[in-house]
Amino acid sequence: MKKFKRWEDIHTDGINRMEPRAHFSSFPSREAAQSGDAGKSHYYQSLNGTWKFLFLDAPEYSPEGFYTEELETTNWDDITVPGNWQLQGYGKMHYSDLWYNFPIIPPRVPTDNPTGIYRREFELDRDLEGEQLILRFNGVDSAYELYVNGEFAGYSKGARIQAEFDVTNLCRQGRNSLTVRVFQWSDGTYLEDQDMWWLSGIFRDVDLYTRPAAGLYDYTVNTELDSDNQNATLSVSVKLTEQNGQTISYELIDPNGDQVLNVEKKADEPLGQFVAAPLKWSAEEPNLYHLYMTVKDSDGKIIEVICQQVGFRSIVISGETFLVNGVAIKFKGANRHDYNPKTGRVVTKAEIERDIITMKQNNINAIRTAHYPNAHYLYDLCDQYGMYVIDETDLECHGFELTGNYKWISDDPDWELAYVSRMERMIERDKNHPCIIMWSLGNESSFGHNFRAMAKRAKEMDSTRLVHYEGDFEAEVTDVYSTMYTWLERKDDKLTMDKIIEKSKKPHILCEYAHAMGNGPGNLKEYQDLFYKYDKLQGGFIWEWFDHGIETVAEDGSVYYRYGGDFGDDPTNGNFCIDGLIMPDGTPSPSLFEYKKVIEPVQTECLDIEKGLFRLINRYDFISLDHLELTCSLFEDEKLLESFTVELPQLKGRETAKIELPVGRELKKLNGAKYYFVFSYTLKEDTAWASKGHELANASFELPGKEKLPKVHADGELQVTKDGALVTVSGVDFTVTFDSVKGSIKEVTRNGKVQIEKGPQFNFWRAPIDNDMYYVTDYRTKYFMHLGHEIVEEVNYELKDGVFEWQADALYGTTNSSWYYQLQYRYSIYPDGDIEFRIDGIASGMKENAPVMIPRLGVNMRLNKEFIDTKWRGRGPGESYVDSKEANHPGVYQKTVDELFTNYVKPQENGNRSDCDWVSLTAGDGNGLIFSADEKFDFSASHYEIGDLEHAKHTIDLKPRDYVVLNLDYKQNGLGSNSCGQDQLEKYRCKFEDFTLEFRISTFNTEEISAVELGRLR
Repeated sequence: MKKFKRWEDIHTDGINRMEPRAHFSSFPSREAAQSGDAGKSHYYQSLNGTWKFLFLDAPEYSPEGFYTEELETTNWDDITVPGNWQLQGYGKMHYSDLWYNFPIIPPRVPTDNPTGIYRREFELDRDLEGEQLILRFNGVDSAYELYVNGEFAGYSKGARIQAEFDVTNLCRQGRNSLTVRVFQWSDGTYLEDQDMWWLSGIFRDVDLYTRPAAGLYDYTVNTELDSDNQNATLSVSVKLTEQNGQTISYELIDPNGDQVLNVEKKADEPLGQFVAAPLKWSAEEPNLYHLYMTVKDSDGKIIEVICQQVGFRSIVISGETFLVNGVAIKFKGANRHDYNPKTGRVVTKAEIERDIITMKQNNINAIRTAHYPNAHYLYDLCDQYGMYVIDETDLECHGFELTGNYKWISDDPDWELAYVSRMERMIERDKNHPCIIMWSLGNESSFGHNFRAMAKRAKEMDSTRLVHYEGDFEAEVTDVYSTMYTWLERKDDKLTMDKIIEKSKKPHILCEYAHAMGNGPGNLKEYQDLFYKYDKLQGGFIWEWFDHGIETVAEDGSVYYRYGGDFGDDPTNGNFCIDGLIMPDGTPSPSLFEYKKVIEPVQTECLDIEKGLFRLINRYDFISLDHLELTCSLFEDEKLLESFTVELPQLKGRETAKIELPVGRELKKLNGAKYYFVFSYTLKEDTAWASKGHELANASFELPGKEKLPKVHADGELQVTKDGALVTVSGVDFTVTFDSVKGSIKEVTRNGKVQIEKGPQFNFWRAPIDNDMYYVTDYRTKYFMHLGHEIVEEVNYELKDGVFEWQADALYGTTNSSWYYQLQYRYSIYPDGDIEFRIDGIASGMKENAPVMIPRLGVNMRLNKEFIDTKWRGRGPGESYVDSKEANHPGVYQKTVDELFTNYVKPQENGNRSDCDWVSLTAGDGNGLIFSADEKFDFSASHYEIGDLEHAKHTIDLKPRDYVVLNLDYKQNGLGSNSCGQDQLEKYRCKFEDFTLEFRISTFNTEEISAVELGRLR
């Protein structure tokens, strides 16, 4: 039998690695323990910092005696620990969602196996008598050997879970040397094929510390609530390495600082203590107790003090639901990687805290640690701030899916140790965190023997939590039925949500269900409505939290973000890693605001706007609305008429109530004005994660108004001249020039200055969004939708009753298409310069050959580059689309053209504003144009043409045009989530159908009349 190298041996999971245990610190006194500062523990030294580094193409190229103390490392490079070596100039950057970067011949890995040898020295300034000196690596990718003072100290794999080594007998007082040899590829890599950048090295903290040999090696804390979820039993079991008559004093302090119990036990006796009516822990009320465990020797001398956060909560299965503290909670979650755009998977506690605070501020209550245990800081912070956690094992074998034998190693008992060990180590590290609701066995690795073994072992280790694994398609061993990207509707026979509702007998969650890639996702409201409707649908997790772009500085100093393929990496999934609710620099994507609105804790329904009757729904699972203040505001277009606070009714979690409010009953309404009644639910007081006044929920309702009055056009005479193909209509201070060959406006001038550089032209193309990815190939190569051609059949014009009328009949189709539009453009130009425009489109030709969806139906034009200030009446202030507009309410808003732009990492369609009836664009001198309509339309204004966005790979590729591009749309296609998930729902599709779009174009100056006043005219 051929010999396996150490880093290819699946039967060697670790060498000299300590038995897994909880992550905790031991302190010499209660005061030190109360601080929680590891630096005040018995002994602690961080080994983070600058190490010497030698990078090799393969382990076999390691210098002879590379681990010896005498080895000269002066000529080695310096490297930062923690860090990923690819982001420090070594090896190759590579992103893939699916593929292994080498042949699938498990457990073999390539001979070309990039290897990093890390070297540093440290000082030990104490005698270790009675203490155990431990070296802890919190994360190293993928496998590594450890040498201390020239001696082999151990070996480990499992990249994203801690490993500890007892180095007591290898270290000495004074100077010590430490060498770590890290292998990029190992047999463990077959279990680490997650959707993320392939990044290597020592990427989490390295800690050197001591524990008293007579102290606690490990402990497990559990809380069990009674059947009424009122009283509890606090249980603690401990593990010792020495038994010599120690005792343990257990002191429990409640969230108010009061002592609840103080009990002393023999160390070998487990604690089982009744606690009357403890404050419960949940994501909404993260009540934390502090348990001080003081270990004393037989003489009563303190050996150590440990402080553990305790949250009293229960998790049980009840029929088709799982209950937390007796309630079938709803996950409103996000999948989260450890990620930083500069340092890769190196994240600080402050960064994780920022993530959690941002999530809390946006109503997110749950995290799935996709797809590995996150840095240990996360769990303490989730305990403290209140966040439900699905803790996921560092296990994914996605590349096997393409072999035709997806369960190749998942169903091979020879790999059982590798599978089970990873889960055991995660559970032991994280078991004492109340935030963890479920243990997840991993992700996208099919199913088989090894998952059955993992589930069995998980239940043996911890019967208080649920077992999750999406790859268990029949929920054979899991407590919840978990699926990902299950569609709401589809025409094939694949699984849909209605089938889950009908057939599933277990609680259901969507561990991934909406793909926040680029501009999207849509359809969030439809999913959330289902979750609320059915108890057994217990929510889900958006994929994902972060855009995983790599920060790059261009030659001109501008910052942009690279993604897969930008480093010559092949194969790659390109920008599939740019799929987060926040952008790489932490800027929220519009999708985060949409998600915040859809999962808001208070929903407001209008029962009768005329009578001021509304229904409030408390969407919290546990808490009342006492911490919120409701402010109601009445607007007349953009003008605030009144604002008042409302006493919220006493509403417990999940209850509803009706309220009656005075809604403009004495209001004298203006013709054409719109009136909006706006609800805003804000925090009454500061919290740990947001300041007083932070808004958590809102709603807006439109009151019936008075109809618009027709615009009265000023008198005057028009002159019509013809010069070849050009026909010019002139008034007192304006000209409109038509091209009779193309049938369209060539330009519009006012007082000699060009205002419109190109008139309205039919368009049904948009710069493809990431969620178009499965349609865009057909769009481009089958339907050639980006290659439109207009055939002008006939142009007629006349000056009639003082109004110039222009009509152009045309056909519009794409390259090689047999389906097309019959178009009729009509313009009416009045003596005061107003232009009334109408386009009618009749879907024609071989309709059966047309695509099932088209990107948009509308017109495109070019305006003077000085028209950079926009104001509109419609949904705002952010971008919105037909299936993603809950976060944006009707009203009057203003932004610059630059501010309308959403700077997606990979440029694409963006910046749309929906449900508008007018939009104005003005220059700094107050001169501008207003486009108004009686029917609602969408608009976007940009410094870029559609083609600019379509062909740019990165934001730095975009060069602003010297004009403003304006799109006015009858309809734009929804966003969907089809980069991974549901495509556009039928009701949100823009189809090949007849349409009419009409609007008036008026010139104005803001010093003479406002856009709001003009917008009120029919």
